[in-house]
Amino acid sequence: MVRRLWRSLTSFRTRGSLVARLSSRVLQHEHLAWSQGSLLIGIDEVGRGPLAGPVVAAAVCFPQDHGGIPGVRDSKQVPRHDDRVRLDRLIRQEAISCALGAASVREIELLNIRRATALAMRRAMLRCQAQLAADVVALIIVDGLRVPELGAEHQALVKGDAHCHAIAAASLVAKVARDRLMQALAARRPDYGWHTNVGYATQAHIAALRAHGRTPHHRALFCDTALGQIEIFADRSSS
Repeated sequence: MVRRLWRSLTSFRTRGSLVARLSSRVLQHEHLAWSQGSLLIGIDEVGRGPLAGPVVAAAVCFPQDHGGIPGVRDSKQVPRHDDRVRLDRLIRQEAISCALGAASVREIELLNIRRATALAMRRAMLRCQAQLAADVVALIIVDGLRVPELGAEHQALVKGDAHCHAIAAASLVAKVARDRLMQALAARRPDYGWHTNVGYATQAHIAALRAHGRTPHHRALFCDTALGQIEIFADRSSS
């Protein structure tokens, strides 16, 4: 059934007259799933690239005929923290299922970042499905490329956070949750600036790594790579 829904959706994108009848183009994936008697679960992640902290995924499912939440889009397109928090609250209020999953720094180092991201997505998906009635059918769409380790039939949508409302909502929920975690860790490890950089490789963060070394919350390979690249650039600039 999921494959049939996706084939219908692919052809649906080309039928402008049908798209025009929808309340919003960003909800076209949900509308088609609903028209086929299915719900839609959108999955996205944040935190693949930082030097510190987990990778976090979220899965979101809205009720049938939901009209959408104005302002919900890819979290990178919502720069103000207060706006992200407000939208996160609205998403959680209006979704019939909303769940998080994460993979720890240890899991990232054991599995590699791609497989750890898949693990976080799977955890979010399973928790989201558990909140739905047992007889509910839900099309699963992930942002980006297919995830073989997801363990469930799904479809992938490149730039899905720009084209699917549930994926955009998942992006925001995951972003807000991960930022809160990094800000909590910053209170315990104040030298690294995590309250603002949330673990990413800013100049101040890298300088702190040089001065204080890694913490258990740092990804060793990521940190070594970042420090090594800076040393290479420094050597080139001095030669």
